[in-house]
Amino acid sequence: MLRQSCKKLIGQTQFQLQGSLTRLYHERVVDHYDNPRNVGSFDKNDPDVGTGLVGAPACGDVMKLQIKVDDKTGKIVDARFKTFGCGSAIASSSVATEWVKGKQMEEVLTIKNTEIAKHLSLPPVKLHCSMLAEDAIKAAVKDYERKRAKKNGSSSVSASSNKAAEP
Repeated sequence: MLRQSCKKLIGQTQFQLQGSLTRLYHERVVDHYDNPRNVGSFDKNDPDVGTGLVGAPACGDVMKLQIKVDDKTGKIVDARFKTFGCGSAIASSSVATEWVKGKQMEEVLTIKNTEIAKHLSLPPVKLHCSMLAEDAIKAAVKDYERKRAKKNGSSSVSASSNKAAEP
């Protein structure tokens, strides 16, 4: 009882790793890992869907994040993700989908990995997970903008998708 109260107080949960190693994760990471939001996918060929697929070969995390955009308003009406990777990558994906819903395309491009990492209290060794989430958002926006330009018969891509391509 005292241990649970202390964990609640400091907002961390322990995961037992191989042997006697223990790693502390903030309760938000555990919550998004245990109860991920917006898992799934949309039809990648839908012109109202932007798909971002990113990966980190060094750690093996792969993240697919999709946004569904209302073409008339430019607002993201829904988001989905599928992630193969560690708990921090899954939590980062889950948070990213929550944060992009209901926002304009330009607004989601301002979401930074540092904000996701801070929200989840990610340890330094897991910062690449939040970087993947930011990259996935940018890639999804770029894909949507490319589809929209193609749909409208324009070969030029808008300024917001050029921003999305920047590292």
